[in-house]
Amino acid sequence: MKDSARFSAFAETMEKVRGNSSKIAKVDALAAFLSTLGPEDSEIVARLSTGRPSARGSKDEVQVGYSTLLEVLQEVCGASRSDTSRVYLKYGDLGEAAQELLGGKKETSLFDERLTISDVELAFGRMRTAKGKGSAEVRKGGVKSLLLRATPLEGKYIVKALTGEMRTGLVAGLLEEAVAKAHGLPKDDVAKAHLLLGDAGLLAGAAARGELDKVRMTQFRPVNFMLAEPLATAGEVAEKFGKEVYAEYKYDGVRAQVHKRGEQVRIYSRRLEEISESFPEVSGAARAIHHDFVVDGEIVPFKDGRPLPFQLLQRRLRRVEEFEAAARRAPVKYFAFDLLMLDGEEVYGLPLSERSKRLKALIEGSEVCLAERSTVRTEGEIQRLFRKSRELGYEGLVVKDPDSGYTMGKRGLGWAKLKEELDTLDVVIVAAEYGHGKRAGVISDYTFAVRDGDRLVTIGKAYSGLTDEEIDQMTERLKAITVKDNGYWRTVRPEVVLEVAFDSIQRSDRHDSGFALRFPRIKRIRDDKSAAEIDTIDRVRSIFEGQRVKLDEP
Repeated sequence: MKDSARFSAFAETMEKVRGNSSKIAKVDALAAFLSTLGPEDSEIVARLSTGRPSARGSKDEVQVGYSTLLEVLQEVCGASRSDTSRVYLKYGDLGEAAQELLGGKKETSLFDERLTISDVELAFGRMRTAKGKGSAEVRKGGVKSLLLRATPLEGKYIVKALTGEMRTGLVAGLLEEAVAKAHGLPKDDVAKAHLLLGDAGLLAGAAARGELDKVRMTQFRPVNFMLAEPLATAGEVAEKFGKEVYAEYKYDGVRAQVHKRGEQVRIYSRRLEEISESFPEVSGAARAIHHDFVVDGEIVPFKDGRPLPFQLLQRRLRRVEEFEAAARRAPVKYFAFDLLMLDGEEVYGLPLSERSKRLKALIEGSEVCLAERSTVRTEGEIQRLFRKSRELGYEGLVVKDPDSGYTMGKRGLGWAKLKEELDTLDVVIVAAEYGHGKRAGVISDYTFAVRDGDRLVTIGKAYSGLTDEEIDQMTERLKAITVKDNGYWRTVRPEVVLEVAFDSIQRSDRHDSGFALRFPRIKRIRDDKSAAEIDTIDRVRSIFEGQRVKLDEP
């Protein structure tokens, strides 16, 4: 077993990757480093290089927020709050800010040894397993111990890993190429293994051990979900496929893979996290089926033949109330729509038409529901079914090519989704934040409000819909009307009116209006309107009450 490599070597490699615009140069730099590492270090490095301080789908996350990192940097570097805010705003990147601040570090560690990759992973592991009372201090102490020992460059990449903001341009495809080059493997084999493993660390570890050819789909190791391409109109959907296709209702629930082997059942979310404890009735329904399988579908709050509000599922997932009460308020059904594995046989590569036949036979007579499906071809047929879906309280349609295979983790050519916004509101910006990544240095996240008599009450936040030019102009406008500058966020005079679209309205205690817009996006800046002309809380209530599916209690 090789000794763990120095963390400085990882940081220097990431600098090379980040500093090269050439994709080939990025791959070469990472491949050269991976080729020197043992399997354990390879696994850690592959994950960290993609900005993940823990395994994909792990129940235990590091969970260190910006505020904690800023506090630690102030303590370690002897910097004031205004100093850290100023440096952060200079870069719009906390890792870059950490590198500059650590150059003036006042405290040092009692240890003189240089950090290794396993040292960092060990500290991250302690942070991941810290639970309950005192866990926040454990995580803060873990970060501080690392930054006390770190050089400025090492500190930069410790912080970047913790925030998940590596910004090196190292996308999944380039990581796969680097692993392939480091170990002399065919790129296609590495890419397929990555889809089946669902985690960059597991991929790099398997390659370093020479075990890539042993990778197969297996129960209890979730794979990335196939995604649908969003389209705006029924005409676009009909034109895309140009033939007879399947159309299913677009359920507003929790996308979930159900894995079963023998009596054991586990349920995984779209983030590949296990959520079995939240849905025992789904586990029970799956356990009663006398086969082993991996199935894709949606957990939907459902009662009396109709869907219930998605927010009820969130309450179950977050455990915000006693579980039995939550389960009574939100009974669920699992609607299965695809089959990936059956009795040890991988079937995800078969045509959807064949997978569907096997799925129907598998769940027939069980408590697992088969997703309702129709066959459509023309724009008119698609539009009529879409309207029926909306009338029943669903989000829209997912349209699928019967000949398509299951493409993990990608918006495959074989699936498309059609949905529509519920309504729009005219709102006014009352607070704003600086963005991250490509939006570093510009104010791009806007908190907005509606009128409630003589006061303004917040109802949501939006950060999509404006062009880069509009964001630049908005930054200057909001700076000019700032009431209080808090560093990376500010309150502003309520003067800038936006028209905001959204999919639904839900009850919420996060905003002082008592409501929140779901999936808000900016349609346009309403320079033709003043804050006195924005929509009222009464209109919000009216839209909320008019929804076919709504949450009646907070």
